[in-house]
Amino acid sequence: MDDPYHNNVNQQMTEGGEYTYTQGGGGQDGYPYQTDYPQQDEDAASDATEGADEDDQMYEGEYQGIPHPDEIKEARRAARLEAKRKARLTAQQQQQQQEEEESLPEQYETIMEDCGHGRFQWTLFFVLGLALMADGVDGFVVGFVLPSAEKDMCISNADKGLLGLLVYVSMMVGALVWGGLCDKMGRRKCLIYVLTIDLVFSFLSCFAQGYGFFLFLRFCSGFGIGGSIPIVYTYFTEFLQMDKRGEHLSWLCMFWMLGGLYASFTAWGIIPHYGNHFSIIYLLFLYLSILLCVCGFQNARHDEAWMILRQVHDTNWKAKGEPERVFTVTNIKTPQTQEDEFIEIQSDTGTAFQRWTVRKMTMLQQVMANVMSLSAPELRLQGLFLVIVWFCMAFSYHGLGVWFPDMIKYMQYEEYESKVKVFHRERVERFHFNFSLVNQVHREGEYIHDKFANIEIKSVKFEDSLFENCYFEDIKSTNTFFENCTIKNTVFYNTDLWQEKFKNCQMENTTFLHPKKGCHLNFLEENDIVIYLVSFLGSLAVLPGNIISALFMDKIGRIRIIGGSMLASSACTFLLLLSFSQGAVICWQCLFYAVSVAAWNGLEVISVELYPSSKRGTAFGILNGICKFAAIVASFIFAAFVGITKIIPIFLAFAALVCGGLVALRLPETREKILS
Repeated sequence: MDDPYHNNVNQQMTEGGEYTYTQGGGGQDGYPYQTDYPQQDEDAASDATEGADEDDQMYEGEYQGIPHPDEIKEARRAARLEAKRKARLTAQQQQQQQEEEESLPEQYETIMEDCGHGRFQWTLFFVLGLALMADGVDGFVVGFVLPSAEKDMCISNADKGLLGLLVYVSMMVGALVWGGLCDKMGRRKCLIYVLTIDLVFSFLSCFAQGYGFFLFLRFCSGFGIGGSIPIVYTYFTEFLQMDKRGEHLSWLCMFWMLGGLYASFTAWGIIPHYGNHFSIIYLLFLYLSILLCVCGFQNARHDEAWMILRQVHDTNWKAKGEPERVFTVTNIKTPQTQEDEFIEIQSDTGTAFQRWTVRKMTMLQQVMANVMSLSAPELRLQGLFLVIVWFCMAFSYHGLGVWFPDMIKYMQYEEYESKVKVFHRERVERFHFNFSLVNQVHREGEYIHDKFANIEIKSVKFEDSLFENCYFEDIKSTNTFFENCTIKNTVFYNTDLWQEKFKNCQMENTTFLHPKKGCHLNFLEENDIVIYLVSFLGSLAVLPGNIISALFMDKIGRIRIIGGSMLASSACTFLLLLSFSQGAVICWQCLFYAVSVAAWNGLEVISVELYPSSKRGTAFGILNGICKFAAIVASFIFAAFVGITKIIPIFLAFAALVCGGLVALRLPETREKILS
């Protein structure tokens, strides 16, 4: 049946099973329509293509290079999964590294126990002891050679004080710098550097002619030797097992005392007898110890931890007659830091100078980071206590070290002044003075046609006197002056009585022929043998205290040693108020040194045990720098009161020792602490 409707409409089925209808023939304007269905919008019409082959269709943004939204979502999902994977991997690595770091101290202590204590440690003990001895020599040598240098270079009292100050400042800077560097460059390498610097510049200072050049050389020498103490103690500590650290570190401290004995004994034997011409021999003789120490370190070639520990093991057991014992440790795991990885990455790039610059700048950053890390909460409190104890101990010890010899010299001066002979209105005519004039005052005297020849005039003052037609020949004078005198028709031939020794004097027809100008002429008075004896006895008194502290350091603990020693030393300083003679001062000085050395030993032991290996040298360097700073402050304060009052210096030393001793009791005990 031919229906007009069915003739004009074509029915088609799509792949999705839906029917579409299109108008054929002469429909209106040729537009398709659907019967019995509402008109669809464009979005609805586009849904009709759903289920079509996507491979045959193209995303219209692809022409513009814009990624498909599905691709963006997939990329973000992959990035999140990768970030989570890396986070889990990093956490696992950090946990593994933390476990390794926590196990390293136990592992290292076990290895050291297996290696034992034997020839290796004793060899290292003596070589490091020479380095420590060199530091002790350097601390004493300036004071002993200073009188000779004063006469060779015409140094004033102000310049002498500048020399002492400069040596302490250079040692303070050296301790701060080398203490930090030894944590990054290695102990042995830095120790060789500091000893070589000290050896070279100390040797050159023996030949210095100008005072400015001498100061520069002594500063460089002090910068070198100032770093030896932090390196020596940290280096030796890391080769000792826990139950032997306190005792053997205390024995090592004894070398500093031996350096003082060595310096004072040789100065006593050489300088007073041979004078300024042989001071150079004294210095050269002393620095042979430094040369021996440098040579001893050059023999060690191993830099890796495993090789070093194997050398320790083999050396000790071969010396004990068991060479067949095998070092069972195959490797030592050490965690690698980001800075180490950075250096490794940069070491293969750029020029040689750029690689060197990267390494040095990175090392400097690591040193500064180490310094800043010492203020961490877990280290801050114990660090503050240590700083207080170090400062108090150094302030009192070095302050009294300056005060003792100066006080003895002042007592000698007072005793000398009390024995002065005074001559008033004497008249001497046509007399030949062929004997020495010592410790005299001549007032309003008259000397007519007198001759002074081949004599020594020591501590003599002529006041308001007349010299007429006199003749002075071959005169050696010390602390001799002419004040308000009248000198007529007088000849001075080959004498050291130059015009600077005549104060407000009237001279008429007076002649000076071949004057012997130079401060070296007053040499003999300055080198008083009592000063060398005092220094020698003070160094010798340290010996019994050092032995006792070494024997009991591991038995009664570091804290009791430090606190007890400082409080006992404060009692010794208080008893100085009862000393009214040179002998009493010397006795109390020896007692103070004997008691206080135990506190020094305990401080040095606990300072290296409290800090981990990566910060040990830095921390000890800072503490030793504070020690030198306290010595500088104390030297000025204590020296200012010599001859004025002894109450204030003694009270300051007493208060500092009591304060430091009480604070020391708050420090943690490290007797059974495994090095971290």
